[in-house]
Amino acid sequence: MSALGKVVRSGVERRRVQTLVIGLTTMMAVAASVLGGSLLVVSGAPFDDAFGKQHGAHLSVQFDADRVSPGQLSRSKGAAGVSSTAGPFRTATVTPRSDGAGPGWPMTVVGRGDRGHDVDKVALLEGRWPTRPGEIVLSADSSLLATMGMKVAFPDLSGGPALTVVGVARSVTRTADAWVVPAQMPALTAPGSGGYQMLYRFTDAGTAAQIGAGGKAVTASLPRGAAVGEQSWLTVRKSAERDTAVYVPFLVAFGALGLVMSVLIVGNVVASAVGTGTRRIGILKAVGFTPAQVVRAYVGQALIPAAVGTALGVLAGHLLAVPVLAETGEVYGTSSLAVAPWVDLAVIAGLLGLVAATAWASAWRAGRLRTVDALAVGRNASTGRGRRAVRLAGRLPLPQPVTLGLARPFARPGRALAMGTAVLFGAVAVTFTVGMVASLGQVMKAKAHDTADAVVPAPLPDFGPRGPGPGTRPRADPVAVAAAVEAAAGTGKYYRAATVRATVSGPTATIDVVAFTGDASWGGYTMVSGRWFDEPGEAVVPTPFLAATGTRIGDTVTLNGLAEPVPVRIVGEVLDPRNDGMQVFTDASTLAAARPDLTETSHHIAVSSGTDVSGYVAALNRDLAPLGVTAQAGGLDAGGDMVVTLNALSAVLTLMLVAVAALGVLGGVLLDTRERVREIGVHKALGMTPRQTVAMVLTSVVVTGLVAGALGVPLGVALHGRVLPAMGESVGLRLPDSVLAVYSGAELLPLALGGLLIATLGALLPAGWAARARTATALRTE
Repeated sequence: MSALGKVVRSGVERRRVQTLVIGLTTMMAVAASVLGGSLLVVSGAPFDDAFGKQHGAHLSVQFDADRVSPGQLSRSKGAAGVSSTAGPFRTATVTPRSDGAGPGWPMTVVGRGDRGHDVDKVALLEGRWPTRPGEIVLSADSSLLATMGMKVAFPDLSGGPALTVVGVARSVTRTADAWVVPAQMPALTAPGSGGYQMLYRFTDAGTAAQIGAGGKAVTASLPRGAAVGEQSWLTVRKSAERDTAVYVPFLVAFGALGLVMSVLIVGNVVASAVGTGTRRIGILKAVGFTPAQVVRAYVGQALIPAAVGTALGVLAGHLLAVPVLAETGEVYGTSSLAVAPWVDLAVIAGLLGLVAATAWASAWRAGRLRTVDALAVGRNASTGRGRRAVRLAGRLPLPQPVTLGLARPFARPGRALAMGTAVLFGAVAVTFTVGMVASLGQVMKAKAHDTADAVVPAPLPDFGPRGPGPGTRPRADPVAVAAAVEAAAGTGKYYRAATVRATVSGPTATIDVVAFTGDASWGGYTMVSGRWFDEPGEAVVPTPFLAATGTRIGDTVTLNGLAEPVPVRIVGEVLDPRNDGMQVFTDASTLAAARPDLTETSHHIAVSSGTDVSGYVAALNRDLAPLGVTAQAGGLDAGGDMVVTLNALSAVLTLMLVAVAALGVLGGVLLDTRERVREIGVHKALGMTPRQTVAMVLTSVVVTGLVAGALGVPLGVALHGRVLPAMGESVGLRLPDSVLAVYSGAELLPLALGGLLIATLGALLPAGWAARARTATALRTE
């Protein structure tokens, strides 16, 4: 090993605490950066792979069969910007019945003679494509649980056609819930209903503006009002990326914190090593080391732990990224889950380059020191600084060890600033994490609507191996359950909710229509904008519904797939991430004519003041037992895999940041106590006890911890206010003030004291070492 290598190895082994700090800091920064970058780059890869292989449609447009003819639609193929098309295909919205069970959900059926080639080549996952009437292929995204050979009947149609399932397939842009041969469509289309579907690919389709321009081009020559709905591939892609995109703003925030901490801590460690190793630098130069070699030695002492931390961070980032992406890959049957190598290389090169540049800048002073001056300085630091602070602190009515500790940061302001910055970032991370956990709890509360004191859930249908079976219909009579609830002693506010499926123009997927009997505005539904509905014909919807349908508050949408079309006017936007936000909330009377038999009903109860909830539930269950349902206290389960994962990631990354901050303090205080070892020996010789020594060392970080904590809390709140809305936008949700304003005055004070706690934890070990130091040994130290 060369002489330079021996110096580097000696420095790494001698400064173990500083080495550990650099390694942990870089590991956390790299892990968050690799994970965030990988999710950002790879999250869309499974969809993009499938979209490319299947030549997915850039735009699918639904047309009214009464307003446009197939010939007119065929002429739209020559519109400007269109590269290829498929269709027109006859479509119908029908309600199936599986193997004689109760009615299923409305579904969009398309008549196609084959799986397609140039546009929307449907991927066949199981079975075969239909070749004659009487056969049907179900989409893997359909609400029906498909089994080969299963019969799907449509009793509401003339003749009650029944089709045999011969395959399961998937359209990457979700253009249908099922496919049949074109000859089957007349039997599935009720008089005066149905439509046509055209699928387009454009030469330029990378932005929403380009898709919009393409849509205008293909409909320009068609009768006005012929197009009744459309779906862009960008909307489907965003939905496919939603599960992973939510993590990106969160990880970017932690990655940025880690990167800044890496720069600050590496710079502080190297600068401190240069400051305390002045005599050693002089010796190295005296034995022949050039200024460049001295600088490289200190840079190498920083790069070695940084390289180890980088390797561990890349490994941790990979381990955390793969499970998050696995579900997306399974949906599209792709294998594009490997983290992009260039992401690893970019993070590694960027982090190590940053460390090297920071270490070089801090070590440049070592190269410029004159050999004679370095040998003459010795190891003990100047004691001239901070004397005025000591005199001022001595006037305080506090024990002398405490006043000596309080004045210490002013003797080494640069070191105190570095330690304070580390504590600052730890306080920011803790504050941000506390707010994020509280906000996610509010989102889950809005999802579960758990304001009710007691809930009687709707009976769940029984599903056999071949889909819904004869037990689908609930045993309980909703009217009898409602009567029992109303008659129960202690019942206060009360409403019922029933869910049916319908379709709207635009998205091909079905939506949930939740119909309420009674006032449900108190049930935990968090409004983003607008108001709760007041009368029949009004509805509130989540943000993703508005985005998918291109509507806004005040617009009217029509619910199809029921006994008759039902127009509803949107009067409010509600926070509800269930079913990808594709829901409509309205009054039960709105569906009175279209769906008079709402049976799958849940009951939500707020007990009257002074009523014991557990006693109320027990008494109510005695009345409900003969009806086959059971009440339960509180709301429905508000858990979620994404929330659990985010909370776990935030806890791990926050603990790492706090640990790094505490280790940064430990390194600074350790260096300080070693510089003051003779001074500490003098204090002990004059009668300072070990406890007083500990108090002196701990109080030396009190001012630093308090100031850093006081600054870290508002910065953490500000970070929360930027990251949480970005996370909501990544999943298509707008977050109301009730989700963002989660900090209270009672919480902010303990969070501000968190900086003091971090600083104290970091100073504990050096304080113990100083207390245990023998007086004679300390006095002999030069």
